[in-house]
Amino acid sequence: MRNVALFSLLVSALPLCAQARSPVVVELFTAQGCASCGDANAYVGKLAEKPGVLALTFAVDYWNYLGWEDTFAKPAFAERQKAYVARLDLPEPYTPQVVIDGRAQVGGLQDDKIDRLVSDAVESPRRDPDMAFIGQRRVDVGSGPVPRGGAEVWLVRYDPREQDVTVRKGDNRGQTVSHRNVVVEIKRLGAWRGRPTAYRMPAASAEGLATAVIVQGPHGGRVIAAAQRD
Repeated sequence: MRNVALFSLLVSALPLCAQARSPVVVELFTAQGCASCGDANAYVGKLAEKPGVLALTFAVDYWNYLGWEDTFAKPAFAERQKAYVARLDLPEPYTPQVVIDGRAQVGGLQDDKIDRLVSDAVESPRRDPDMAFIGQRRVDVGSGPVPRGGAEVWLVRYDPREQDVTVRKGDNRGQTVSHRNVVVEIKRLGAWRGRPTAYRMPAASAEGLATAVIVQGPHGGRVIAAAQRD
């Protein structure tokens, strides 16, 4: 009985402990066949170095018809962008596009606006649920406010290296396009309803990939919390 009481006391004290704020999630939708995307790639690459920012590069495939098949693009990444297009009431998807915390979007060449939106997101009050990686194959999400309709937990694997690709066809023929934090895979782990929940993570598809987990409203909703594996 004494042990049970002690355990209850420890659990009740957990929310009072200091916790790291979730990073601001900056998603770049880009394509190697997009003539104006190179500068956006470079700028988001710099953002990736800033503390408190999780910058992710999603390569989309709908410019492949111009003559160059993007070496990183997957249909799932274009589908993710389409969800934001619908949620943010945009006429159509475009590149380069930057989405900040699922709450706002801006053209990828508008550096000043990107900076302002990221700063606003850093300074805005939030009540993030605790998140913790347990071993290599599990992530725990704690309790917290949940948006109407619930939320989803997404696993993102990305390559943290800087990668250069020389484009041999299309509008960027002969140019070298740099990339940083290229997303390799994204997988929905399950629903989150505001209660502490553990999620099983599949093994990474390749060595050297970094891991992030994002909790956000369904169908391109706002980001509630995010965590990166150390």
